[in-house]
This record gives sequence, structure tokens and C-alpha cells, in this order.
Amino acid sequence: MQRRKFLTSAATLSGVGLSTVAAPALAQSSPTVKWRMSTSWPKSLDTIYGSADELCKRVSVLTDGKFEIRAFPGGEIVPVPQNMDAVGNGTVECNHVLSTFYVGKNTALAFDTGLSFGMNARQHNAWLMYGGGMDALRKLYAKYGIMNFTCGNVGVQMGGWFRKEIKSVADLKGLKMRIGGIGGMVMSKLGVVPQQIPAGDIYSALEKGTMDASEWIGPYDDEKLGLNKVAPFYYAPGWWEGSASITTMVNQKAFEALPTLYKAAFDVACNEQNLKMLAHYDAVNPGALRKLIAAGAQLKYFPRDVMDASYNASQELWTELTQKNPDFAAIFPDWKKFQQDEASWFRIAESSLDNYTFAAVTRR
Repeated sequence: MQRRKFLTSAATLSGVGLSTVAAPALAQSSPTVKWRMSTSWPKSLDTIYGSADELCKRVSVLTDGKFEIRAFPGGEIVPVPQNMDAVGNGTVECNHVLSTFYVGKNTALAFDTGLSFGMNARQHNAWLMYGGGMDALRKLYAKYGIMNFTCGNVGVQMGGWFRKEIKSVADLKGLKMRIGGIGGMVMSKLGVVPQQIPAGDIYSALEKGTMDASEWIGPYDDEKLGLNKVAPFYYAPGWWEGSASITTMVNQKAFEALPTLYKAAFDVACNEQNLKMLAHYDAVNPGALRKLIAAGAQLKYFPRDVMDASYNASQELWTELTQKNPDFAAIFPDWKKFQQDEASWFRIAESSLDNYTFAAVTRR
């Protein structure tokens, strides 16, 4: 009996000893990998740039410090318009962007961020994860030597800051507006002159009058940029994306060279930020909007004729892009069908409860 107890104890101690030895051995065998992440955001935006930085730190924690990624503010190592090319050619290993910035390269990239009058954040994630969206986008990005990972969402945005009141579609004619991507393409159909400039240049352009209006994201970030000081009219909603999904584009060869553990750590960190960024915006936007209004911002809603004209122009654009771009044509039908199914379900359950609850809560 004593002999058996001794052998059992020895075996247990041996197992402990092996595990103690094995852990450092595994750590020593893991390579040190250092990446750079170019972003499109100024460092002052703790929501969106902060999310990129947090993603990088999370990857490091999950790999015991062996896989290090450093995030850089927009324009610091790569001009913002070149973020996609920089990843594709290996200048940097990854970026942190809105893919719709790069529709000039391929209009189908807009599906990654979201289309005008498109799906909300939950519906978009459902399409990506269970509606074939990610598979379709991975095929698209592979043409550029890139893999895409969803790593955030800002939710529905505001419609932007205007130096003058918009009372009808006619007031949009000739308006110089900072708006890029699909939203800019739709706005141009309504007579707007779209321009795409970095966030850090928006304030001065509005102040000098070289631009008449600008959209950015929403109350919390807009207040940090001080846009209420140079354009008093604040419009809702930002219809150019049902929600704006954030992407990190990753150089395909660089990702494939990673150990399996590092690949999993990157994927996990992206999924975490997809959840946390949206929660962060939902938490901070209400208070920021109250502060903006208290400081004199005039909250407005786009007139119905502007919304109708924008919706109709969007549908015209989808037809045009489907005819011109085989990549857009390959994704759009399934995307549209998924949106219709989601709208039918949300209208029955989500929308009816939300509309009642929001009205009831704000009455009290």
C-alpha cells in the first residue's frame, strides 16, 4: 500500500515537474513577431484610435508578449489614402480603416463597411458571420493580397455639420461637403460636391468656408474635433451606412506566416473590439450630444424629401454599380436578400418594442 502511494505521489510530482518545464520551453520556442498598424484616425479619438491601440495590446497579452503590434495615428507612417496599398504591398502588415474609403479601387469594398440605407450593426454582423458575407469579402480582398478582419463598429452615425440649414433637396445643390465613399457617390447625384479629407483638416476647412458641410462619426468624436464651433446645424441620421463597420486589413502573406496561436489571438482580439467599440460609442454619445446642444448646436433632421431622394439615388447607384463591376454584382443579390429578411424580422419584434419603449422612457 505504501509503495503504491509513493509511486502515485512520484507520478504526480513528475507531472507537475513536466508542466513546469514545458511552459518555459513552449514560450522559448514561440517566435517574436513585430508588426506595424497604420490607421486613419487622429490619436485624440480615444474611441476609434483607442480601439486600434487596445486591439494591439490585447494581441500582445494573448501571446505572452511575443506578438507585438504598434498602432500609428493616421498619416504618421502612411498617408491615409494609401493605407490599403501599404498593406497589400507589405509596407505595413495591417491597418485599421473604414473600407469605404477605398471604393475608388473597387466599389464592392463598400459592403465591408456598409451601404447607404443598409443593415444596422447587428444585422451586418449576422451577414458577415452567418450570411456568407465574410466568405464573399475574403475572396474580394484576396485579389489584393489582403485578408480582412472586422474589428469594430461605430453604429448609426450622425448626418453631419452644416454651415446653413437644409430645408429641401434644392439646398444641397453645389454644396461642398466632406463625405467620401458610397455616401459621397450618392450625394453627388443630389448636386453635392463631395470631398474626402482627413479628420484633422475638417475644422479648418469649415472655418475658412472652403467646405460647407462635413460628416464625421457622431457626437462624442465630433465634439472632440470641435465641429460645432464652425458649423451650427447638426443633422440626423447618417444614412450613408446603416452602421459603419471597421476593418483591419492584413497582408495575406504576413498572416499566413504567423504561428497558429498568433492567428487565433489576432482573430480573438478583433472580435473583442467589434463588441467593445460599439458599446463604447453607445455609452458616450448621449452625454456628448447633450453637451453639444447646450453649447449651441442646433439639432435637425433631414427633411423627408432629402431622405426620399437619397434613398432613390442609392437604389439607382446599386443598379449602376452592378452593371459596371462584376465584384459588386457577385455580392449584391445575396446581400440584398439578407437585408430584406432581417428587415422583416426586426420590424416585427425589435422595431415595435424599441419605438414604444423609447417613447415611453423619454416621456418620463
